[in-house]
This record gives sequence, C-alpha cells and structure tokens, in this order.
Amino acid sequence: MKNTTFSFSRRHLLVGAAALGGGAFLGVHAKQAQAASFNLLNVSYDPTRELYAEVDKAFANTWHQTHPEDNVTVKTAHGGSGAQARSVLEGVPADVVTLGLAYDIDLLAQKGLIATDWQTRLPHNSTPYTSTIVFLVRKGNPKNIKDWPDLVRDGVQVITPNPKTSGGARWNYLAAWGWALHQNNGSEDAAKTYLKSLFKHVPVLDTGARGATNSFVQRHLGDVLLAWEDEALMAARDIGPDQFDIVVPSQTILAEPPVSLVDKNVKAHGTEAVAKAYLEFLFSPEGQKIGAKHYFRPVDPAVLADYGQVFPKVETFDVASLGGWTKLQKDHFSNGGIFDSLYR
Repeated sequence: MKNTTFSFSRRHLLVGAAALGGGAFLGVHAKQAQAASFNLLNVSYDPTRELYAEVDKAFANTWHQTHPEDNVTVKTAHGGSGAQARSVLEGVPADVVTLGLAYDIDLLAQKGLIATDWQTRLPHNSTPYTSTIVFLVRKGNPKNIKDWPDLVRDGVQVITPNPKTSGGARWNYLAAWGWALHQNNGSEDAAKTYLKSLFKHVPVLDTGARGATNSFVQRHLGDVLLAWEDEALMAARDIGPDQFDIVVPSQTILAEPPVSLVDKNVKAHGTEAVAKAYLEFLFSPEGQKIGAKHYFRPVDPAVLADYGQVFPKVETFDVASLGGWTKLQKDHFSNGGIFDSLYR
C-alpha cells in the first residue's frame, strides 16, 4: 500500500451497546454517557486519494456536529484494489473497504471477514459512485485516437496497469474485451486476438491505476492512457488542461466500485456504528456532491443532474452481461487464465 502508515494508535472508549449498536446515518443518539474517540481505517483503491481525503474530513465534522463529545479520525490507505484486498486478508485492520470491484470484497466475505450479504446492506448494491473507462490522450490527439481499433495501430503505445493487481486494470481489460465481443458476434477467439494485440502495445504494467496515470502524465510514457473516467477528468481539467484531451470510445464498461464494513474488524474495534455511518454518508447529498466534485458519477439522480455538464452520456455494458465477476476472475485473471496466456 502507498502513502499511508498504519502505526497510528487505535483508541476506543466504548460507551455501551446502546451507543454503538445499529442506527442509520446520524441516527445514533447524540447524548452519550461519556466521550468516545474513534479511529477508522478505510482501505481503498488507487484513484480515490483526493476523494477520500475530503470525505474523511467531512464525515468527521458531520459526526461531531451531532456527537460533540466524540472525536472521530478517519485514515484512508490506497493501492491496487486486488493488492488492497489481500492486505486486509493478511491482517491490515480495515474498518471499511472501498475497493475497485465487487470481486475483491467477495474474496474477503469468503474468508469470513465480511458478511456474505454485504452488497444488500446499502443502496445501489453498496455502490455510492460509478465510473467508466475512457481514453486520455495528449493535447490535440496527435495520434488521432478515436476508438478501440486505434489502440492497436502501428506506432501507438497504450498505458494500462496490471490486471493481476489493479481493479482499474481489470475494468480496462473488460472494457476492451466486451467491445471486441460485441464487434465480433460474441466470438471469444476474436476478442482474444484483439486483447493480445492490445497488450503488445503496452510498454509497462504499473501495479495500480494511479501509478499508470503517473506514468502517462508525469513520466510522459505512451500515447493513450486507459483510465477511470475520474482519473482522466482530473488530469484533463485539473492537472493539465493544456496538455490532455479525453476521448470517449463508442462503447465502454459501466464501472461499479463498491464499499463495505469489515464486519470482523469493526466488532473487534468497537467501531461498527461509526463505520456504518461513514459508509452511509457516501450516499447522503453531501457525500454525493463530494464524489461528483472529484469526478465520480453520483448515484443520486438529482446530484448527477446538477453535474450533467461534467459527465457525458456514454454507451455502456456491465459486468453481468459478460458473465459476472466470479466467472470473469476465474477465466481471465486467475493464474494460467486468459490474461496470462495473452500477455505471455
């Protein structure tokens, strides 16, 4: 994991089951017997650094307004989604996970850290924001990249991270896979041929989506970056409005990065109620606006409408239409799977 140290002290002054059990967002009684101090750890994926830096502070302030005697501190750690999930399995004491794809949370549920019904506990299948996969190109689009076939032309270098470690990379891969299937009447052989050609144009595989963005933006590698829409918008609008353009392909994937309590850990830490409120905050109007501000598509229709000028309409397909995460993980990303055969 990157940019986060886990040496902070975890101090919980519990105030009784009534104060800590259940309750919707801001629904825990403000009057408590004594002050409490809570440290929450959110283990997240690469492109959410700026998003959760703001969310963490906003939630702590909101909680304090209704629980003035409490002190809440939230820290968020970032890295490739798959690597982050493995770190929690190996003992990183996450109270919540906000990962790049449902499969990584399912893995934690299979190992008993999270309830198996985790995706039904929050709205929209526990997905507070969506995104999609787009192309980030150099200003003026000098290689005239318009759609997926252009990525495999001679002289075009593509930057995308490693699907074995990065959730964002798996979304990139599946966006290309789905497009190729749809262009070739569902032919997996044709899709494999396209993906094999595509990865011949990838000079380096970073471990996470933010690393790939840095390779393209800061190290000036490649002609096109396959990117989360939020990463591309941040680069084109905030980092270098005179350096980059965004190309939306003719068809791409609906990316749905979900969130969950880590049940085993919050029970051990005494943070269940606060952690639950933290996740529910993401679905609140304030949380949705913070997401949109950082270029994640809000699931609240009213907030999305307010940011309509930021998020263009795109033609998308979802993971379910490709067979679902369990099948896709086994077929494509397991050791010896389709990606290994193509990349080798």
